Amino acid sequence: MRIFTLHGGRIAETDVLPDAPATGGFHWVSCARDELKARLPEIQAALLRLTGTALVDLHVSDLLNRQLPSHYDYTSQYDLLVFRRLATGHDSGEPTLQRGGPPVLRRIDTSAVGFAVFDQVLLSVHPQDCSVRDAFAARMLQGAATEMRELSLVRQPGSPADLMLRIVNQMVDGYLELRRELTRQIDHWQAELLHPRARFENWSTLLDVRLGLHHLDEICEDQHTAMQDWIDALEAWPPAESPAAQRERDLLAVRSRDVLEHIERVVHHVQRLEHSSETAVQMHFSIQGNRTNDIMRTLTALTAIFLPLNLIAGIFGMNFEFVPLLHSQRGFWWAMAAMGAIAVLLGLLFWRKRYLVSRGGR
Repeated sequence: MRIFTLHGGRIAETDVLPDAPATGGFHWVSCARDELKARLPEIQAALLRLTGTALVDLHVSDLLNRQLPSHYDYTSQYDLLVFRRLATGHDSGEPTLQRGGPPVLRRIDTSAVGFAVFDQVLLSVHPQDCSVRDAFAARMLQGAATEMRELSLVRQPGSPADLMLRIVNQMVDGYLELRRELTRQIDHWQAELLHPRARFENWSTLLDVRLGLHHLDEICEDQHTAMQDWIDALEAWPPAESPAAQRERDLLAVRSRDVLEHIERVVHHVQRLEHSSETAVQMHFSIQGNRTNDIMRTLTALTAIFLPLNLIAGIFGMNFEFVPLLHSQRGFWWAMAAMGAIAVLLGLLFWRKRYLVSRGGR
């Protein structure tokens, strides 16, 4: 468990739950799911001292649920947001899906992070050894140290809601980075599918890619719905009592819309990738169909060339006693010359009409 107190741009970390609210600031209590389950009475008692209320039992169940999709809920005292981040593969205690295919698909596995946003307390529940929390905390501590030297251009979080949105924004940035890897992977499959001389056989891997894209689309849709519900609830908050409070409210709205816009970019990009993969598969089968048509057209032209030759051979193979040129010394050569001329003329005709040319080579 990591506990931070933020006040006036200064940040202090401790491992003891605070006994009183932070004057002019707020507390950030960050713990793993197993820690929340083991120390639930202690955490509930601390929340009761700091905020005057404790978590609802159903919300505690939501925070402890590893498989819960992204969603938003609220009470009169606090807001609850569950947001699924990309699993790093190093978080112990988190079940991950076993996926086949390229390594990029394994990064689509996700784990839930829960936030209980009070007026002066932010309770965040993460997977064990959460890299997102540790990276954000390290950056926040470094920013506070820089600000003390009057060199910082980064404004520290001013409220629990602001801190929650910054952490969520960092999670969404992971999805934005994932888009590049997915794009390169889809481009690779498209190149293999549309290669004119390659025989594509990785259908199971391609199916895993499409299923992974569909899974990522569902995750992002849940995230979008949760953030939209949060924005709607933010707009329904009571009017601010001072211009400073109104400015803080406006900054929250701007940051919330920015996070929502990032999620929409991921959703639109994933949908484009799904459409591109589907189009590539359809083009692959269209190319295969055209290739089959080319083969059948060539065979048909060759058959048409040999039909007159078979006719001539059949005529001279009749068992009649009197057949023109049958008893002539030059009859064989006349027949062969006629058959060769007919074959050459039909070959030139079909070549001119491009019946003997592969259209895939143009």
